[in-house]
Amino acid sequence: MMRAWILPAVLALCGAAMVAGPGGRGEFGVAVPLLLLFLGLAGLHSPLTFPRSLSAAEARRRSAADGRPIVYWRAGCMYCLRLRIRLWRGARGAHWVDIWRDPAGAAAVRAVNDGNETVPTVVVAGRPHVNPDPAWVRAQLRSR
Repeated sequence: MMRAWILPAVLALCGAAMVAGPGGRGEFGVAVPLLLLFLGLAGLHSPLTFPRSLSAAEARRRSAADGRPIVYWRAGCMYCLRLRIRLWRGARGAHWVDIWRDPAGAAAVRAVNDGNETVPTVVVAGRPHVNPDPAWVRAQLRSR
């Protein structure tokens, strides 16, 4: 779980370090927007941006019952972030599994990606799709 917060923490600390100079000189017109930029980036890369993660077993069980896709992701992944942003509110229609929090989820991703933890991996009707087009995933969510 701590691994998911490393990148956001580094971004927040870098932002604080970057504003120390202009902030110390009283240049708040530069310091405040710079700090907000880094804090925004930290927020985007944090697990808070994504819907609540399920375990892989729970996601498979729910997907079998309701037919909704399973999205395997991890914090700090730009492609996962791109998918999440492009799905917007529709992202709540999928079952999300953070592979850094769930070893079974990481194993499921490695099983379909030749041993690599390539995310996002979206499983629809039991078929895995690696880094699919967000428009395609959105269409899959609408059809369920």
